[in-house]
Amino acid sequence: MGFRFFLFLFLATLPAFLAQEFEDAIIKVDGATTVAETDANFICATLDWWPHDKCNYNHCPWGYSSVINMDLSHPLFAKAIEAFKHLRIRIGGSLQDQVLYDIGSLRSPCHPFRKMNDGLFGFSKGCLRMSRWDELNRLFSQTGVILTFGLNALYGRYQIRKGAWGGVWDSSNTQNFIKYTISKGYQIDSWEFGNELSGSGVGASVNAEQYGKDLINLKAIINKLYNNSNVKPLLVAPGGFYEQDWYAKLLQVSGSSTVNVVTHHIYNLGAGVDPNLVSKILNPHYLSRVEETFKSLDKTLQTWGPWASAWVGESGGAYNSGGHLVSNTFVNSFWYLDQLGMASKYHTKVYCRQTLIGGNYGLLNTTTLVPNPDYYSALLWHRLMGKGVLAVDSTASPFLRSYAHCSKGKAGITLLLINLSNQTTFQINVENSMNLNLFVKKTTMYRGSAFMRGLKKSASWIGSKADEQLFREEYHLTPKDGYLRSQTMVLNGMPLELTDDGNIPSLNPVRLNLNAPIFINPLSIAFIAFPNFDAPACA
Repeated sequence: MGFRFFLFLFLATLPAFLAQEFEDAIIKVDGATTVAETDANFICATLDWWPHDKCNYNHCPWGYSSVINMDLSHPLFAKAIEAFKHLRIRIGGSLQDQVLYDIGSLRSPCHPFRKMNDGLFGFSKGCLRMSRWDELNRLFSQTGVILTFGLNALYGRYQIRKGAWGGVWDSSNTQNFIKYTISKGYQIDSWEFGNELSGSGVGASVNAEQYGKDLINLKAIINKLYNNSNVKPLLVAPGGFYEQDWYAKLLQVSGSSTVNVVTHHIYNLGAGVDPNLVSKILNPHYLSRVEETFKSLDKTLQTWGPWASAWVGESGGAYNSGGHLVSNTFVNSFWYLDQLGMASKYHTKVYCRQTLIGGNYGLLNTTTLVPNPDYYSALLWHRLMGKGVLAVDSTASPFLRSYAHCSKGKAGITLLLINLSNQTTFQINVENSMNLNLFVKKTTMYRGSAFMRGLKKSASWIGSKADEQLFREEYHLTPKDGYLRSQTMVLNGMPLELTDDGNIPSLNPVRLNLNAPIFINPLSIAFIAFPNFDAPACA
């Protein structure tokens, strides 16, 4: 299989070789210690509240994908979730703070969302009926979902000026909702308080001091209601765009161990209508700009909230429902996987993708539920990349992005390599930093040393496994027919499509001898697992 794949890849790309550039690169991985650690279920996807008539730029991409109206009985929906075994799902979004829970006495009638010119985000308040909540939880229980639910943090408040809300949060509706949830035995991993109300807010905002006081109240409610439970849900907040002073103030006011998880949202590609989305995605310097946000939040938590961990609570790349025929195509995986790798380095425990279904950025097609390319990127990460994040040093140009983790569920490490260049093939030599005098044997096969070069590792590379046949496993991702906006991803030369009986396809690697050359073609992505890599940090 390995030889046939290598031969196929060589013959398939041979006509383009003369037009390409070749660059040798050394990637050195430090397996001695981890630099960060993610949650075992790092991959997360969201379900939103938007109704079918939510439109952006004369395009209405949400269909019937709302928490309230989507078809939960669609067989592919359950299969897509079950492929992860335990997929984190976050229920939330812009309309979250207008949701009424249809239980107990309410301040206003519980009706479905409808268009309203003077409503927040152009919609009225909406209703979650307990019969629907029951249906959702049956699905979540059957499919192994780890659930985060976003609570309405504006209930009982009033608008004091445009975009700013004041007053104390009324917890009555939330208390009744949580009591009902507990009485039914529904498992909630975490309750999140509010959506994009931090700092200057999006549509609405609440000052950090009041928000912090309300979190203390919510924490007390959770502690009281779950007093007899073996497992107590985490408290997550604020689910907004990071502003350092506001976040620091929130942590100071709420105090030690009130908030378990600090969430922030990322839409670093700009508006979904931007005609330059693809060029932004393929620009390594643009992608790196958001790194400062991760650094700053990490520092803020170390200073003001060392008891809390960081999550990306929502991230869709491009806001306003994502980019049409961009966010749901292969090219978006360059951005998405780079985000996962970058976030991991800065102690991000969980990364929630907007959305599992709905909008242009759904992992699943809104109408057919057929997986889009990013679904397979998420699934491969979930299956291959373990919790331990390893330091990587690369001699390559910025167009080759590289990340390394301990492999998930098995020995060794897994590399994620993202080639943003449209003309450079990278010839990779992977080294273990534990052996600075690594012996490398070069074998010139084409265009001198720039195309194919064998390598041989010494005993420190393989540790105690020197007598075993050494191999690695490769997962090369490309777009169908080389079209970056293809909605079909290709794995090792095979299009990823549903099986004849409607199941998620197998994601099989090609196994190659460790001494075979590693090369990453232009505009492609690869996961490469090294089971024999000597990494004490991963033991």
